[in-house]
Amino acid sequence: MAMGKTGSRLTVAASVTGAAVLAAGGWAARNLKAYDVARARTRAAGFVEEQVRIDGSTINYARGPIGNAPPLLLIHGQGVDWQNYAPVLPALAEHFSVFAVDVYGHGGSDRVPEKYSATAIGADLARFVEDVAGTPAVVSGHSSGGQLAAWLAGNRPDLVRAAVLEDPPLFTTLLPRAEKTWNWVDLATTCHTFLQSGETDWVAHSFVRQKLWDFFGDGADRIVRAGLKRHAKHPGRPIRLFFMPPGWNDMQRAMLNYDPRFGDAFYTGRWDHGFDHEGTLRGIEAPTTLVHANWKYGTGGVLQGAIDDDDAARIASLIKDVELVEVDSGHDVHGEHPDRFVELVRSIDDRSR
Repeated sequence: MAMGKTGSRLTVAASVTGAAVLAAGGWAARNLKAYDVARARTRAAGFVEEQVRIDGSTINYARGPIGNAPPLLLIHGQGVDWQNYAPVLPALAEHFSVFAVDVYGHGGSDRVPEKYSATAIGADLARFVEDVAGTPAVVSGHSSGGQLAAWLAGNRPDLVRAAVLEDPPLFTTLLPRAEKTWNWVDLATTCHTFLQSGETDWVAHSFVRQKLWDFFGDGADRIVRAGLKRHAKHPGRPIRLFFMPPGWNDMQRAMLNYDPRFGDAFYTGRWDHGFDHEGTLRGIEAPTTLVHANWKYGTGGVLQGAIDDDDAARIASLIKDVELVEVDSGHDVHGEHPDRFVELVRSIDDRSR
């Protein structure tokens, strides 16, 4: 009996261990491949890449099947590209004619540092809506793309039927407050130091300096060394890590085509030149959903997130027709909670009718 019980326990233990290994394997595979799978589904849904010249510059974009559905313009955040929306594109294409752009300095769009400001990019995106979408659109932007969506809605209300502002860093990119934000200490400063350094390997420079490694304690050095070793062996490939979430791994892919001069515009304040955040928000006439993700203040009073609760309340108070939606999520709501994001975009379209 003892042997039987022991054997039974061993069998159960082996089964549990095996299940844990399989689960860990599935978790790692998801972290590494989730966006690859999403991109394949996006292509299967009929999305194609196209380019258009606007004011002498090329904007690369993906468009879904064109029908009688209302146009939806998606504007990604800093450091990624249109493909970052892959988890939600097939579902959105069931209800909209979708246009997902690469912002200048990202993906397949031109690198034009003279246009790395919200006002310059906003003006070209207005032309995009006029020339490509052809009719007023629902506009949704994430992070700095949310600032661009706000700029469009506030400065060209004739082109925006409704707006979704997904965790936009409104007011928090303005100096000197910006210096106490995660974007400043992590990406903007790294872009600036790279451009001043004379180095040529942006991927290696930025990988080593990610503030994220501060949370890994003594294990950080080993992770960084392993990542740099992989980069040296495969310099044209992204540095992907199986234990990091899908959104982080997708950002490493997009960083291969990222222009650090874009991030430097946040360091110098050029991004906000001529961009009146408060005036823009007061000018928004379309129904708007403000999506607010999780945040906290970390070491040194640095805002780990795009905006805090006071910022969200201030933004909402300045928009005429707004719904403030709090989501228990990291910064990338459309990636972490795709079904919820699609629901929010569809809901704002219904409100605009």
